[in-house]
Amino acid sequence: MTVSQAQPPSGAKLAALTLGAIGVVYGDIGTSPLYALKEVFTHGQLAITPDNIFGILSLVTWTLTVIVSIKYVVLILRADNNGEGGLIAMLALASSAVRHKPRLRRWLLMVGIFGTAIFFGDGVITPAISVLSAVEGLEVAAPGLHRYVVPVTLVVLTLLFAAQRFGTGGIGRLFGPITAVWFVVLALLGLPHIVHNPAVLEALSPHHALAFIWGHPGVAFVALGAVVLCVTGAEALYADLGHFGKRPIRLAWFGLAMPALLLNYFGQGAMLLEHPENLKNPFYEMAPPWALFPLIGLATAATVIASQALISAAFSVTKQAIQLGYLPRLRITHTSVKDTGQIYVPFVNWGLYVCIVLAVVFFGSSTKLASAYGIAVTVDMLITTTMTFFVIRYAWKFPWLLCVAATGFFFLVDALFFAANAVKIFDGGWFPLLIGAAMFTLMMTWKQGRRLMSVRLRDESIDLQTFLDSVFISPPTRVPGTAVFLSAEKGSTPNALLHNLKHNKVLHEQNLFITVKHHEVPWIGFGKRVEVESLGNDCWQVTLHFGFKNEPDVPEALQLLTTSGINLDDMETSYFLSRDIVIPTFGSGMAPWREKLFASMHRNATAAADFLSLPTNRVVELGSKVEI
Repeated sequence: MTVSQAQPPSGAKLAALTLGAIGVVYGDIGTSPLYALKEVFTHGQLAITPDNIFGILSLVTWTLTVIVSIKYVVLILRADNNGEGGLIAMLALASSAVRHKPRLRRWLLMVGIFGTAIFFGDGVITPAISVLSAVEGLEVAAPGLHRYVVPVTLVVLTLLFAAQRFGTGGIGRLFGPITAVWFVVLALLGLPHIVHNPAVLEALSPHHALAFIWGHPGVAFVALGAVVLCVTGAEALYADLGHFGKRPIRLAWFGLAMPALLLNYFGQGAMLLEHPENLKNPFYEMAPPWALFPLIGLATAATVIASQALISAAFSVTKQAIQLGYLPRLRITHTSVKDTGQIYVPFVNWGLYVCIVLAVVFFGSSTKLASAYGIAVTVDMLITTTMTFFVIRYAWKFPWLLCVAATGFFFLVDALFFAANAVKIFDGGWFPLLIGAAMFTLMMTWKQGRRLMSVRLRDESIDLQTFLDSVFISPPTRVPGTAVFLSAEKGSTPNALLHNLKHNKVLHEQNLFITVKHHEVPWIGFGKRVEVESLGNDCWQVTLHFGFKNEPDVPEALQLLTTSGINLDDMETSYFLSRDIVIPTFGSGMAPWREKLFASMHRNATAAADFLSLPTNRVVELGSKVEI
């Protein structure tokens, strides 16, 4: 792990990045006032008394301060993996930092992959609760519209997911301005109520939070399970580090997002001090009647933007997991010719959509969904803190006591929030955990299945150099052009070459044996992309290196071989791949059901030719069977 030394942006560029960060990074946490404070009192069954309101507002204030401002914005943003952030980036470097401790590395990988799997559970709950809570404003504007809340929510979500295949390049420019307007409106909604009842500002003092916890420890513990809703989306701070950089993210938080959130929460508290009957939906009750419908429209737009940011993150995480070998190849469509980060993954898109529809219909209200929300958030927070310890201890080589001090406090805070949410598992917390467990099973099954395949192929393979030496004792007919043979194992003879010689009995003038390696770093530049080793007789062993955020474009990478004296003519180059068919068998591999699951995943994976950007009219696939 490194600390980024890139030149920080300034001027117009800094302003543009800051505005973009407001829309993408803070969309999720910016919609929390729609439901967070309401759920604290509802979930904890708290009486609306001044002491309770002051105590909860103080807890919200210091939760935002400790977890978001100090932990994420000040500390974790200092760490980056070659300029990139997020759980996978941190997992990659934490595992690299302890590569000399294989048992610890395996444990860290398991924990990190589970956190990544839980993220998909979060990706289901966030759009569901955000859009549903925005549309619930219809009940405040006109109670008779209650029966339309769920149908309208489903229509909004359906349009959102149907639009994903078109990309967000055009409308994405509006995310920042719309979310900035949303934060301004949050502040303007809360400010008049604070002015009318300024005593509520006493809750800024942490002693109110401590007094509330001391006086009602059991109630406070339960309330923490809902207080954590005010920091949902905090993980996006670190995940979007590579897109915006530290300074814009920090400016957006301290300059607009945090002040607006606090003004809105305190405004809701001030209103409840005077009108406790407004607890059913304090956010919308703050607004004057004439502003309700415009506010519902703006809230829906803000929640759609928050959902879009999470959907885009799910696509990105999926792509990174594929390149690290934890998911099978899926069809990935680029929705922008300029920004390679704008992608669309149909399988993930519609998988999320189905799960979100089930969540909206099954739970039916933001209050019931809130019980399912916090568990996924707190699990990821705990895992991030754990990974941070191993990074600063083993990668940065900081003293052990300093590492414990730097992460121990946050670990205790995260663990407390997790414990408070764990009691909600049977009230809905099981839902994101079920999604996470399913994703974790798929990811670990794919990883272990690929390992078993690799071992079997390696055991049955023939050494490439030895094989070529024997072939050229009595060489076959050489035909014009270049043959590119792709092989998972460097130095082993590809099955495609064996089949080609057996059936066609020819060898091309030039033969490249390509092994593609994906590394646990985000980016690998063109200067380190290619390794070449001559095998004689115009044959070369070539290793191509990609980071988990690079595009694995094999033809583009092969153009770099000109510096090694290897010239390729696109129209005279053919790509030979082995299409392996997995046969589950009883033995020492995985459990039979997992072997069948892996075989199904392998069979339905997108073709390697598409994943590696090979020209479809120049690809030859030759099949083989592999027993695991």
